Amino acid sequence: MSTLPDAPDPLSAEVFDSHCHLDIMVGKRQASSGDPVAQAAQAAAASIDGILAESKAVGVTRLVTIGYDLPSSQWGAALAADFSDIYAGVAIHPNEAHAATPEVLAEIEELARQPKVRAVGETGLDYFRDWAAQDDQHASFRAHIEIAKRTGKALVIHDRDAHDDVLKVLASEGAPPVVIFHSFSGDADMARKCVEAGYFMSFSGPVTYKNAAYLREAAAVAPLELILVETDAPYLPPVPHRGRPNAPYLIPLIVRCLAEVKSVHEDELCRAISANGTTAFGTW
Repeated sequence: MSTLPDAPDPLSAEVFDSHCHLDIMVGKRQASSGDPVAQAAQAAAASIDGILAESKAVGVTRLVTIGYDLPSSQWGAALAADFSDIYAGVAIHPNEAHAATPEVLAEIEELARQPKVRAVGETGLDYFRDWAAQDDQHASFRAHIEIAKRTGKALVIHDRDAHDDVLKVLASEGAPPVVIFHSFSGDADMARKCVEAGYFMSFSGPVTYKNAAYLREAAAVAPLELILVETDAPYLPPVPHRGRPNAPYLIPLIVRCLAEVKSVHEDELCRAISANGTTAFGTW
């Protein structure tokens, strides 16, 4: 099993991870250390403490853990309630859209009303995989948009090979005040459309990949006031750690890539991202 990468040099200004999956990370950590995946709550909390400590050591002071089904959303909301520097997003992932029944969506909305839950997501459309019918995905996406509007929380979008349809659904439903494209995967033209609509673009590890020049071109288009950063940990590790587990403490590698693309000092970018976090997710 792959080991965790070494930590990069710390950032000189604090920033936060707008999208990670701490429930999956806890499982990865326990498995890699030889412990059973199913641990008592105390053992899970110790792992979370370790993830937070590693993150804060490099200047990543807050984490947003994102739900993708009802159990992960419940877990994230409960975790956020117990940790001052962890916040949650709750939703049914488009790949699980068949499970977005009225009863489940009602539970998601109830979770979204909790004070430490700051986002409805990840929701959206995924045309790369056929795990859920497109009709189910569209219905679930529209329902989540309405939940975000009713609860006043940010809408976190999973958009995979579905740019045009995601934008069409947002336009037809009426987007909530805060929309975040998680792990932004569009090109410069898509970025311009997001800028025009005022949507946040959250960049992750792939922006550092050699074969992803289109993402760097998109980042060049995105104004500082619409940029966020994320790891999507334990997925999508940045260069030079492709193929290994990702973690929030690797955010500095993404920040430095974006700072180079934007021709700004990393401190300026971190300040902008932190301000954007307050705009998107509310007061920390």
